[in-house]
Amino acid sequence: MVGPNFRQPDAPTATRYTEADLPGATASAPGPAGSTQRFAPGQDLPAQWWTLFHSNPLDQLVRQAIADSPNLTAAEAALRVARENLAAQTGALLYPQVDGTLGATREKFSGASLGQTGTGTTIFNLYNASVNVSYALDVAGRNRRELEALQSLVDYQEYQLAGAHLALTSNVVTAAIREASLRAQIDSTREIINAQNQSLDLVRRQFQLGAVGRLNLVAQQAQAAQTEALLPPLERELAQTRHQLAALAGRVPSDGGIPTFDLAALTLPQDLPLSLPSALARQRPDVRAAEALLHQASAQIGVATANQYPQINLTGSFGAQSNELHSLFAGPSVWSIGAGLLQPLFHAGELEHKRRAAVAAYDQAAAQYRETVLLAFQNVADALRALEADARTLKAQSDAEALARETLNLTQRQFQLGATNYIALLDAQRQFNQARFLLVQAQANRYADTAALFQALGGGWWNGDAAAPPA
Repeated sequence: MVGPNFRQPDAPTATRYTEADLPGATASAPGPAGSTQRFAPGQDLPAQWWTLFHSNPLDQLVRQAIADSPNLTAAEAALRVARENLAAQTGALLYPQVDGTLGATREKFSGASLGQTGTGTTIFNLYNASVNVSYALDVAGRNRRELEALQSLVDYQEYQLAGAHLALTSNVVTAAIREASLRAQIDSTREIINAQNQSLDLVRRQFQLGAVGRLNLVAQQAQAAQTEALLPPLERELAQTRHQLAALAGRVPSDGGIPTFDLAALTLPQDLPLSLPSALARQRPDVRAAEALLHQASAQIGVATANQYPQINLTGSFGAQSNELHSLFAGPSVWSIGAGLLQPLFHAGELEHKRRAAVAAYDQAAAQYRETVLLAFQNVADALRALEADARTLKAQSDAEALARETLNLTQRQFQLGATNYIALLDAQRQFNQARFLLVQAQANRYADTAALFQALGGGWWNGDAAAPPA
């Protein structure tokens, strides 16, 4: 066959994901989200990677989303379309086409059409039945290249389905972690509001006794009002996250039944499977999809090249004709056999330019494939560095929150005893509020970036129960 034979791109030669070596384990911090995480190079990622968070509600919600997601249903339908198109073209291009025809006509014939003006006209019926066969010899391999291109589109849709599955599960896990983070922030805000209201009651009593001025009372009221104002945006974002989870699970928000998520109910995975860099390109659905498009572009070069070569068609027919229907198959038969050769001679450069366009399309697909591979390595490197930084940030933020809490408690006691001024109390409250929020965000970031690493590694779809796309 003419045209290039496709060869899978070589795996990247990189031996690590980041410029500097990663530590064997991350730092640890107090609390459930502060566990040390250890990287396990070469360990395979399970297909149900979200179960590593050890949350039954999360596992049930992800499975429900997989079962009811319209996006997965659409991706599965697109795959069936590609497979049926391949099957249809396989029959049309590789095998002879056989058609049966049956016809009946009533005609008025004049001898003048044959140059016999004196014969008058004749009216008669004509019945015919025939079987027609046609077959295109695939001399230059054009048909086989077209089927190769269609097969690559089937592969592409299979990888698109795997990618849709990975995106759906990742979105569910990320949204669940965001909900848990928002709930923790809301709980923290309410605790802060309660503490500030207690301080406000104390300042109000001191104001009534004349121990503090009205400026101090108004300042404490403003502080409490500012903290109260933080709640509605958090509650709005929590509601929107719940709506997103419902939509991902194939439900309308009013249906309910979506489990609630808290950071305390999630377990931070301590052992992090880490695929070898040489295997990443074979495990990322988007990279495999880009490779399938590259394969299709290669096959299209063969199609465009074969169009410049001779095309041979064989035809044949066998049938019967009669003026009476009951004797249609009793009379003599009619048949024909033919062969045709088409050799393009002059198309004003059309065929050559189409071949060059196919080559340019292949170059474009090759560049897009390389870009996809680079993005895959960037995603993994970003996630690894994020996890390393998250651990250090959480440790520092845990220390900062503990110190801010202690500072606030000491300042409140000193204020009650009259040993410090009100400005110092307000400053201690602000520092504690900020430290508390940053601690919750640092805890949530470890969960979210762990999920991002699993997604960047491909999600383990190749270990699923369903038949995986070809390697």
